[in-house]
Formats: sequence, structure tokens, C-alpha cells
Amino acid sequence: MAVVIPAHDEEALIGRCLAAVDRAVSHAKERTPDLDVAVVVVLDACTDTTAAQVRRWPVEAVEIGARRVGTARRVGVAHALGALSASPADTWIAMTDADTVVPSNWISHQLDLAEAGVDLVLGTVRPDFADLSARHAAYWRATHHRGAPPGNVHGANLGVRASTYARAGGIPDLLEHEDVALVGAARALGARERASDAHEVETSGRFTGRTPAGYAAFLARVHAWVDAPPLAAPGA
Repeated sequence: MAVVIPAHDEEALIGRCLAAVDRAVSHAKERTPDLDVAVVVVLDACTDTTAAQVRRWPVEAVEIGARRVGTARRVGVAHALGALSASPADTWIAMTDADTVVPSNWISHQLDLAEAGVDLVLGTVRPDFADLSARHAAYWRATHHRGAPPGNVHGANLGVRASTYARAGGIPDLLEHEDVALVGAARALGARERASDAHEVETSGRFTGRTPAGYAAFLARVHAWVDAPPLAAPGA
């Protein structure tokens, strides 16, 4: 089992991310004690205390200077697969982000799906409502219903069989949308896909993210629309 987390200057959030991943690893090992898990954090051009915080956890840290999330994920996957004793083809790869908190069943649920024959898992993401306005949070709750995952692609909650990952060419070295590119390539191969909200993750609700058109930019657009002041009445 490989867990890959890219990080660029995430000193405020990386601690809670790794605490959650550690809980998910422990939960999975309670069910499968001999499960081999490699958690790799790719420190991409970090200039704050992210690296120091990461080294407090039982994870492997890899430092690069690409400032490119696609490269960070790709390097992380390669490092994790190389660290595991199992054949890469038999390995499941789970990806998340450094500003994200995963649930305790995050790994175990994906492994259940993998055992059932699924090659690609698209997990759901919800923002931290504490970062949103009341109107924005209410809008999100009204438009997202548990049990009906839309199948959107999020690098913060993405799982793929290593053999499928390899056949798809891996994560491309893109500045953004590297997750969408991987999923598109896997779909073209006929990968067996499952969208699931049973292991939904919570990511930060910030409006300025680490990639120009990532989840933060999406939240900013929704916020601007939901919280826009109403038009003044004629003559007002």
C-alpha cells in the first residue's frame, strides 16, 4: 500500500493531515496486521517549517524543487513503490493533499474496493466549513448528498491500482490537473472505476491554493457567486 502526499509550504495544516493518515494506517493494520504501508510526503520547494514537521511522523520525506504538483505526485509514487516489498503490480496507491484530513477508513475502504476488482477509486471531498461563510456552507450541504457521489476527480482523494497506474503512464508532470489526466488515461484503458463517498475527506476551505485552478480556486468562484450581494431594487 502506497500513500502519497505532495506538500508545498503547508506548515499550518500538514500536522493534522499526517495525524489523520496515521490513524487510517492504524485502522487498516488492525484488520490486516501484515499490511505493508509506505507513506511518502514529497516536500516540493518548501521554505517554511513543513519539512521539520513532517519528520516528526513515521513517514518518508522526499525533497524536490519542482514547484509542480504533477512532478511531486509522480516522484512520491515512484519512491513509495520502491520502498515496498510487494510487487508493484499488486500494490494500491492512495493519494491525498497536505491540507486534507482523511477519515479512519480511508485506506481500508479503498483496499476493500481493490479486492473486489476495482482499479480506480474517485473519492469525494468536502471543504472545512469553518473556512466558509454560513451561506456558502449551507449551499454546499444543499447541493451535495451522501450516497450519490458525482464521480469528480480530486487528487486529495484518489486511489488507483499500481498496474493500472503504470499502464496509464503514471501521473504526468503538470502544474495542475495532473489527477484528471491520470484518470482520463486510465479510463481509456478500460479501468474498472468506482466513485465513493464512504471515505470522504475534508480539505481546507481556503480560496488561495497551491495551484492556479485547483480546489481553492473552485471554492473562491462558488463563494463569489453564493455570497454576492443582491442587486439593489430599482429606484433604491
